[in-house]
Amino acid sequence: MTTSTETLEFQAEARQLLQLVIHSIYSNKDIFLRELISNASDALDKLRLESLTAPDRAVDTSDLHITLEVDKDARTLTVRDNGIGMTRDDVVELIGTIAKSGTAGLLAKLKETQDAEAAQSLIGQFGVGFYSAFIAADKVTLRTRRAGTDQGTLWESDGEGTYTIQEAHDLPVGTSVTLHLKSADTEDGLADYLAAWKIRQIVKQYSDFIRWPIRMAAERADSTDSTDSTDDTGGADEPVLETLNSMKALWARPRSEVTEAEYSEFYQQISHDWQAPAETVHMRAEGTFEYEALLFIPSQAPFDLFSRDTKRGVQLYVKRVFIMDDCEALMPNYLRFVKGVVDAHDLSLNVSREILQHDRQINAVRRRLVKKVLGAIKAMQATRGEAYTKLWEQFGRVLKEGLLEDRDNADLLLELVSADSTHDPERTTTLREYVARMKDGQDTIYYLTGETRSVVENSPHMEAVTAKGYEVLVLTDPVDEVWVEQVPGFDGHPFQSIAKGQVDLDRSDEDNEQAKADKDQREQDYAALLPWLEARLSEHVKQVRLSTRLTTSAACLVGDAHDLTPTLEKMYRAMGQELPSVKRILELNPSHPLIAALRQAHQDHPDEQALTDTAELVYGSALLAEGGDLPDPARFTRLLTERLARTL
Repeated sequence: MTTSTETLEFQAEARQLLQLVIHSIYSNKDIFLRELISNASDALDKLRLESLTAPDRAVDTSDLHITLEVDKDARTLTVRDNGIGMTRDDVVELIGTIAKSGTAGLLAKLKETQDAEAAQSLIGQFGVGFYSAFIAADKVTLRTRRAGTDQGTLWESDGEGTYTIQEAHDLPVGTSVTLHLKSADTEDGLADYLAAWKIRQIVKQYSDFIRWPIRMAAERADSTDSTDSTDDTGGADEPVLETLNSMKALWARPRSEVTEAEYSEFYQQISHDWQAPAETVHMRAEGTFEYEALLFIPSQAPFDLFSRDTKRGVQLYVKRVFIMDDCEALMPNYLRFVKGVVDAHDLSLNVSREILQHDRQINAVRRRLVKKVLGAIKAMQATRGEAYTKLWEQFGRVLKEGLLEDRDNADLLLELVSADSTHDPERTTTLREYVARMKDGQDTIYYLTGETRSVVENSPHMEAVTAKGYEVLVLTDPVDEVWVEQVPGFDGHPFQSIAKGQVDLDRSDEDNEQAKADKDQREQDYAALLPWLEARLSEHVKQVRLSTRLTTSAACLVGDAHDLTPTLEKMYRAMGQELPSVKRILELNPSHPLIAALRQAHQDHPDEQALTDTAELVYGSALLAEGGDLPDPARFTRLLTERLARTL
């Protein structure tokens, strides 16, 4: 039985805002059901809390649940809960929020902004998730009765100009929202929300971990659809109900109560990876901002790890309600391989719950998650060396991106770095291990970058360094070209490329008079050849000088301390960046027979064309020795074959 109906008219601005909510804010039409289930779950939570804080009210919490009811004949879908319910004043205050004052000011701000994300942020100031029901319905009927009261309320609107509100009798405690559904429209993204399979799909995707059971009448074999499920008083012929959600939120349980098999099963479910994870991070934060997190580090890198379109795997929930699949705000790009769930108890979300507001809470959560993940990898490095080595093989390259992106955790990331080195050809080394093996008096960490280990190990730059017993890091990942230039050093020891700048390995000979005399003599002997070579090779090099880093090779090319490496120059050009050509320095080994003979020939016959050809061959050979590309391969080949022919 109902009483007199009061018809109220939305303000003009409110109608505009409602249309914006219905047609513009939600990119996925299915989300309306998530919103209504979330509201129902909140109502159940509130009733449960009231039963604990006000036991004298004798509320019934023996079977708290949410029921979804479909009436195909009437084309209605009802979301029903037996939660706290609402009074008439609650309905006006909570459901009628959209009609409250301030709407005109909000619309004015929306008209001023040209940024869609900023507009959605403004809309998020209004709690109008309930109105997402009008995405799928052309009329919505709400029936509700507050626990502890006898009077119910009926609210109804077509989402256009008016809504009605009236008293309603004989309603159970709780709330039911009945949607008079629009016709399915695939072009507009509207599915057939009377189809049981579609409802199951939406519940599984968005509300599977809601703590309360979500029930729906099981489809009968004869498909008679004879039950009118929108009748709030129920019927004699009760349908058989099935529970649609698992309610198994592993992250909400203590770690001691979860088995490794359950962790592995859940990881495989959210990651679609058939292998067990390499590491599990299960944490809970309490205090002013509460959340749980269950994160997994895969044991194998996904195929699209370095794809531009790869998505980050952390899912965001709010009170077990699924919000978004790839929450970039909670995990940095260099940890994009991490899978898992973060369930926050309260977040600043906009009305559609699709755009996360970047605030201090989110940043604090992100910082702690990153610390936990990196800490787990560090613990693996310390206690499970073999597992860590496999992990670094899979994700080391992407973790090193963090040295460029995350300066706050640079020290911890450097502790994790594992690299090939000349110390042991069979195993990698950490920077901590490298420092422990440094020679007396050595203050720099020597490294050399290149495309492969073979190219680096056979580089002329290695000769004198390894001959004197210095260990060199062999860095072959493209990102190595960048981070070693950006990171000042490790544990107080700067990084030094043996292919750039002056590498002085003869510091112990500085006080040796004979050594100084020999050096002065070499410089005097080559005083004429060096500027001559600079002039002949000016198109390719900016300087020619004697080398202290060569023992067996005739020459090598090096860069100044702050020059781009050839590999990095190629990378930038491949990305479409226009760069001036970087000329390098040609270093000569004065002890090599070829260089000694070139000096003598220049001294005897400085104008011979053959000397210029030899100069080009020396430069080309140095370029090839480091894996570079010849500027004119055909000319180099012709000069080489002609020279060889004259020697036969």
